Amino acid sequence: MASAAEQLAANLNFSAFSKAKDLKKRIWFTLLALIVYRLGTYIPLPGIDMSVMADIAKRNASGILGMVDMFSGGALWRMTILALNIMPYISASIMIQLLSAIHPQLEALRKEGESGRKKLNQYTRYATVVLATVQAFAMAKTLQSSGAAMDPGMFFQVSTVVTIVGGTMFLVWLGEQITARGIGNGISLIIFSGIVANLPQAALRMLDLGREGQYHVAFILGILVLLAAVIAFIVFMERAQRKVLIQYPKRQMGNRVMGGESNHLPLKLNNAGVIPPIFASSILLLPGTLASFITNGPDWVQTILYNLSPGRPIFMILYAFFIVFFAFFYTALMFNSDDTAENLKKGGAFIPGIRPGASTSAYFDFLLTRLTTIGAAYLVAVCILPEFLKVKYSLPFYLGGTSLLIVVSVTMDTVSQVHSHLMSHQYENLMKRSRLNSKGRRK
Repeated sequence: MASAAEQLAANLNFSAFSKAKDLKKRIWFTLLALIVYRLGTYIPLPGIDMSVMADIAKRNASGILGMVDMFSGGALWRMTILALNIMPYISASIMIQLLSAIHPQLEALRKEGESGRKKLNQYTRYATVVLATVQAFAMAKTLQSSGAAMDPGMFFQVSTVVTIVGGTMFLVWLGEQITARGIGNGISLIIFSGIVANLPQAALRMLDLGREGQYHVAFILGILVLLAAVIAFIVFMERAQRKVLIQYPKRQMGNRVMGGESNHLPLKLNNAGVIPPIFASSILLLPGTLASFITNGPDWVQTILYNLSPGRPIFMILYAFFIVFFAFFYTALMFNSDDTAENLKKGGAFIPGIRPGASTSAYFDFLLTRLTTIGAAYLVAVCILPEFLKVKYSLPFYLGGTSLLIVVSVTMDTVSQVHSHLMSHQYENLMKRSRLNSKGRRK
């Protein structure tokens, strides 16, 4: 016999969606917020010579700035008010989360629940302002040195810093509003929309090159088949989980025996989600973003930029290392084995064959280590292997596994939240009907 949740899921259809007014309001709010974001990526900074920016974009299209421009949806090469996009906020989040794992006071805030989370978010915003200010000032100085500023001087620097920092903080606020009043994670959706905005243009460019004879039709079809296979692989791995059997003890209450049920605790294969690739990209992009604007820098700066460019061996090694590091770090941050084992012990629950307490905690650590190792290897494969294809076949656009992983993961998360809202709406309707039926029977 199907469970109540399965019965509700089976009844989800278009009519149920049309009746979910709150869900429709959330979707419309999310779409309007993303439209506002996309409009902001076309509002240029004042006093910028776009012909010089076009030359800079042409020189750095395949380097680090090309990745930054991909995440910003083209806002960097257009040098708009949202040129830094949400990257300073992600860098600040990395700093605060790392500090919360080693600093006692921040660690105590993290364990306080909702109030502690709000304080950490406030610290993240302050750090975002500092990072955005430093990056915007460096960007203003390098724009002047490269000749992109039509009227260089103190006024240009101040106006550029204020505008870019204001644009970044507006995106932070917009992302939080989407999370609270819309559907899905706001920050992830902003990155998602920036990546998706470049896909049609990249696909058309690929088709044009195929029509011109630079790429064979079979090669283009092979890329499309590979793309579909990678998407299917990502969906499979993101849905994979290990179910841990949890047994509850039987209790004698009078002449009746209560309890004795069993349940499952799901442990995802990739518990960290899309966070490791985003954090790894942010760390690698942070130093190169500023240095890439230096047109006549010293040789050592150019050497660093060359080796940190996408497709270079050092870049791939560092990228893989940071992905693995953040996969383990974020999993340890989100799942505390000691707390979980203690909560099971207090509730009288146990894992069959495992003693409650320290043995259960060690068992969870053992499982999480194995699962996270496989999950980290999957993330590295998805994010690194396309880099080899790009280097070998000189693909004309950034066919990155990171962008593909973000698009698929954010889509799955958003669809899951829509499904949850629909099920909640269906459940509320069933409860209302049951109350009406009970009142009718009483009469």
